[in-house]
Amino acid sequence: MHDDDLEHEHYYERTDSTELALAMGDLVRLLTVGIDVGSSTSHLMFSGLLLLRQGEALSSRYVVVQREVLHRSPVLLTPYTPDNAIDARKLGEFVREAYREAGIDPGEVDSGAIILTGEALKRENARAIAEGLAGESGRFVCATAGHNLEAVLSAHGSGAVAQSYQQQQTFLNVDIGGGTTKLALVRNGEILGTAAVNVGGRLVALDGSGRLIRIEPAARRVAEDLGLELELGAGVPDDALERISARLAEVLLEVVRLSLAGHAHLHHHAGHEAHEHGPALSPLTHELMLTPALHAHGDVDALTFSGGVSEYLYEREQRDFGDLGRPLALAVRRCLASQPALPPIQASGERIRATAIGASQFTVQVSGNTIAVSQQEVLPLHNLPVIHPRLAAAELVQSEVVAKAIRRAHQRLDLEPGAQPVALALDWSGTPWHQSLHNLAQGIVQGLEASLRAGHPLVLVFNADLGKTIGRILREELGVGSDLISIDSVELQEFDYVDIGQVLQPAQAVPVVVKSLVFPALSAQHGEILETGLAETA
Repeated sequence: MHDDDLEHEHYYERTDSTELALAMGDLVRLLTVGIDVGSSTSHLMFSGLLLLRQGEALSSRYVVVQREVLHRSPVLLTPYTPDNAIDARKLGEFVREAYREAGIDPGEVDSGAIILTGEALKRENARAIAEGLAGESGRFVCATAGHNLEAVLSAHGSGAVAQSYQQQQTFLNVDIGGGTTKLALVRNGEILGTAAVNVGGRLVALDGSGRLIRIEPAARRVAEDLGLELELGAGVPDDALERISARLAEVLLEVVRLSLAGHAHLHHHAGHEAHEHGPALSPLTHELMLTPALHAHGDVDALTFSGGVSEYLYEREQRDFGDLGRPLALAVRRCLASQPALPPIQASGERIRATAIGASQFTVQVSGNTIAVSQQEVLPLHNLPVIHPRLAAAELVQSEVVAKAIRRAHQRLDLEPGAQPVALALDWSGTPWHQSLHNLAQGIVQGLEASLRAGHPLVLVFNADLGKTIGRILREELGVGSDLISIDSVELQEFDYVDIGQVLQPAQAVPVVVKSLVFPALSAQHGEILETGLAETA
């Protein structure tokens, strides 16, 4: 690490043997892209990853040993149309121009993620925008969203996770964006929990003449709490933005304090009712929470901030963009200064670009070379729901038990067997006796009988190095003729979605992107947008 700069993050010393290791397949080089479409801003980040196979541990698992930021796009104010939709044409032009500036052809991209966040995620065409950009932006860029995942990506991209690991300390990363604030508790480099609250710098926006051209529901709710009236197309009282910002800062401080409930000095703060988890939330703060609250259950050593509003907090930005960004940052700074019991603030490596960096660098795993792929033309596969049967530990696996667990896993997700391709994730910790593996493979065939009958590819993902072995048993001993992708050394959970990329040569490994496709119902509350002037302003 180079002080405060995350441009280059090296864990692996390059030597003359690097090219040999690449040729042998022990090293894998990936080009990734992260596209962050947020409430306030949108931008891209291109990164290069170097992954090393853990062969000395008798494993085919690959781990990231070097990351390098290759290109950062300019920051675009996220464009909207007057009918409450994301402006697909302007956004697409921006993405294409970013590729041209980076000198990268979309077909060169190995992996990455499109992250629609905050208020941008609520727009009616959010899913279409994400899928459209995924189609344009490289053969393997995926679409994903969700408050908790964004908190994870921001914590990684800001450098909080790396700094926490290096210093063996506990950080609370607070990512203040245009529409939402995401919190991530990081201890010794491990993210223990996340939360999100509807506090952001672009909950209202004004045009050049001071007229309100955007009012999000959270801003209107705070204005009502303050007794302020906001009218689209009208001006605002001189102190309205400052008062709304101050109230939002108080809300955020409540959430931060509750997240630090394990901190000994914060259990009994005046004005709040103390309980076993620390201070209680006020009704307004409770209403603005987007996820369950976060509790540290232990001391936090430092606060780190990321997101667009943090540019003002760290005094890296002074311009006013006709929104709450600057006054909100000033109000947050005042709140923090009034609370000497809070942990100290530590500078983060990245701020406004944290989510994009996290998207391009931390969403990818690489399956080991002990895999079985019947036909490489079947790949890539996108957006497969993960079925994760719960198998009890047993010395000898029974096929009937495996099949029943697979059927129950379908039921838990309300998935009709055979209606669509799925990725079957299996955790294995037992002794790999041949009979046990044979029974496991037989149970897979029985549990996925409807899927095989429908002609879907059989996609298996193991945490242990069983991909090639199970693939051979399915082919040679059980006569499975369907397309087969049996990969390993990848960790999946129920409710994940997964993309599996094309086979990387000469490593004979495949990149895997784990994601959470969370798009809200079309009936979700939207902000109020003035029909004239917005497309040119935001």
